[in-house]
Amino acid sequence: MPYVDGFVLAVPKDKIEAYKTLSTTACALWMEHGALDYVECVAEDVPYGELTSFPRAVMAKEDEVVVFAWIVYRDRETRDAVNKKVMEDPRLKMEGMPFDGKRMIYGGFTTLLRASDVVS
Repeated sequence: MPYVDGFVLAVPKDKIEAYKTLSTTACALWMEHGALDYVECVAEDVPYGELTSFPRAVMAKEDEVVVFAWIVYRDRETRDAVNKKVMEDPRLKMEGMPFDGKRMIYGGFTTLLRASDVVS
């Protein structure tokens, strides 16, 4: 089953184009180094919950939008190798990020279920 890295972060609305530029570069690098898929989504229908929610999780401010993203790999070993290559790639510039990385939530996940495995 595939291995997935998931991310949730808050991006200032006035920096969404800069974030898209960064994401486009990141996508190309991850795919070049062996990821199977790379997806970035901008929140449209994510209410601020009373106890939990995407906006609460990243402490999103009024002038920010939540981004939900994931990268798919063949397995954990491939993910570790791909991430090492990406982090060493000089084309990925970590300075001047258009978001607050301290409020980003991320982690690696094993796949529990895929539609392609249960629906024929």
